[in-house]
Amino acid sequence: MRSSFSDQFTNFSFVFPALLIFSIFFIYPFFYTFILSFQSYDLISQPKFVGLANFREVIVGDKDWWPSVYNGAFITFWALTFQNILAFMLALGVDKVIRGNKFYRVVFFILPVLSEIIIGLLMKQLLSSEPVGRGVLNQWLHQLNLGGMACNWLGVERVRLVTALVHCWKGFGWAFVIFLAGLQTIPEQLYEAARIDGAGLWQCFRKITLPLLMPVIALILVLTILGTMQAFAMILALTGGAGGLTEVPVMRVYNHLRGNFAGLACAEGVVLGIILVAVSFTMFFISKKIKEKYGVLPS
Repeated sequence: MRSSFSDQFTNFSFVFPALLIFSIFFIYPFFYTFILSFQSYDLISQPKFVGLANFREVIVGDKDWWPSVYNGAFITFWALTFQNILAFMLALGVDKVIRGNKFYRVVFFILPVLSEIIIGLLMKQLLSSEPVGRGVLNQWLHQLNLGGMACNWLGVERVRLVTALVHCWKGFGWAFVIFLAGLQTIPEQLYEAARIDGAGLWQCFRKITLPLLMPVIALILVLTILGTMQAFAMILALTGGAGGLTEVPVMRVYNHLRGNFAGLACAEGVVLGIILVAVSFTMFFISKKIKEKYGVLPS
């Protein structure tokens, strides 16, 4: 009995530091944020309970909240389509490459490793004209005799789309790595057997690659939604919100915290969390149905 208790205590002692750190930096802030969302708090005076007033302000009173959600959804749409399709196509190509396979993994994964602030400031220098930036892209276009394509890339007409594309350029590397890992778990014998039976490339893709990759695709879709809807640092460095045209929900939370509206910011964080949880469960439900259709899971 003593030996069993001693073993359990020893095992728990190894887990306890990680559990303590997780509780301090994740569990406690989560519950404290939820509590503050029901209070009026300016980070100086004592919090005052206001019930659902903060949530009413977010959902009904704040005319800029839902446009920021739209901006986040717009960037997420491009990430779900352009970014993930590009990552999938590159992963398909690299999966067939024997020599230099590891080189491509490293090259495509460099961007996700870099700081979002660095990417935002770098792209600002490339895309913005002086005095804000260097206008490097427009200079290159003129040197290539493509001056007709030069424009104000971060102007009102293009800033939202350009921001979405920069975000996709920054984030496609991690989706590429996950897609490639999923592709390499598919046994080559399945493709060989299909080719012996006369299956072409499209049939192999539709009958083998796509069904067996469904769990990976579902995971990437959910992670893309969660990550993109919480994008902040790169957009802040690139456009600073562009007068609301690229302001995303997390930026609204940041602005209210900076303006000493901590209770309202916490309510916005809770509303955003509910939206993301609802979307995630919806995506998991849809992906489960798709997996059952393809026979990846038992129906």
